[in-house]
Amino acid sequence: MKIAISAQGQDMNSELDPRFGRTSGFIIYDTQTRESSFLANTQNMQAMQGAGIQTAQNVAQAGAEAVITGHVGPKAFAALQSGGIAIYLCQEPTVQDALKAFVDNRLSPTDSADKPGHW
Repeated sequence: MKIAISAQGQDMNSELDPRFGRTSGFIIYDTQTRESSFLANTQNMQAMQGAGIQTAQNVAQAGAEAVITGHVGPKAFAALQSGGIAIYLCQEPTVQDALKAFVDNRLSPTDSADKPGHW
């Protein structure tokens, strides 16, 4: 399974980014191979609108089946849900800590957005 984790940097020790649509990027972690890569999200960081939807499309194209992030807005939530991508909200300090929480089954998929659009 590939997991997209919103990150403020480009490696597993980076801080977890609380934003989904306007994050600087994602660590894409493959639970089978245990390999990770960075997916930049620079094109959506300053978007006037639609950042969550476009980011959801990019995450889906990367093959992610789950997303771990701090918060998610309603449009991003709907786009991820329609793509069959599970959404996990997390407040861990780093990408590595968020991944560990996921692997240890300490995260549950969310069933709704937790922020209004464009926060």
